[in-house]
Amino acid sequence: MKQRFLEAGEIVNTHGVRGEVKILPWGDGPEFLCGFDTVYLDGKPVRLLGARPHKTMVLAALEGVDSVEAAMRLKGKVLSIDRTGVKLPEGRHFLADLMGLTVLDAATGAELGMIQDILTPPSHEVYVVRGGGKEYMIPAVDAFVKEIDVDAGCVRVTLIEGMDS
Repeated sequence: MKQRFLEAGEIVNTHGVRGEVKILPWGDGPEFLCGFDTVYLDGKPVRLLGARPHKTMVLAALEGVDSVEAAMRLKGKVLSIDRTGVKLPEGRHFLADLMGLTVLDAATGAELGMIQDILTPPSHEVYVVRGGGKEYMIPAVDAFVKEIDVDAGCVRVTLIEGMDS
């Protein structure tokens, strides 16, 4: 079952003297997180009074946080978003929905393992798949990822030599 609330970033510092926070977004970059009106801290909704990208971070003003001291108390806290407020483009998935999916060889149907981690370098995601005593590093591009079926719990991939360790 898909989780309704998804972790989306971490408050890593304060910004300025009016209580703004600096957020390290997890996922598609700072612009994505700036599109929300409400985020969740410790399971409670908090309105975003303002948010803007700053390099790879988000600078945000949160309702009820109006001093550096109040912002400092939030350092290290994880922000969540409500998935019901998000419409992903066709073919895109939340990383949390991919974790734990069974990975199958598209040619043979053989089970390779499960997605245990997802690396997010700037170019594209890389699925870390472990199973049968092997680990596979599979770039999340059309050449290798043939089908993602979150509802069925599987991903079909095409491997090339050197993807396993």
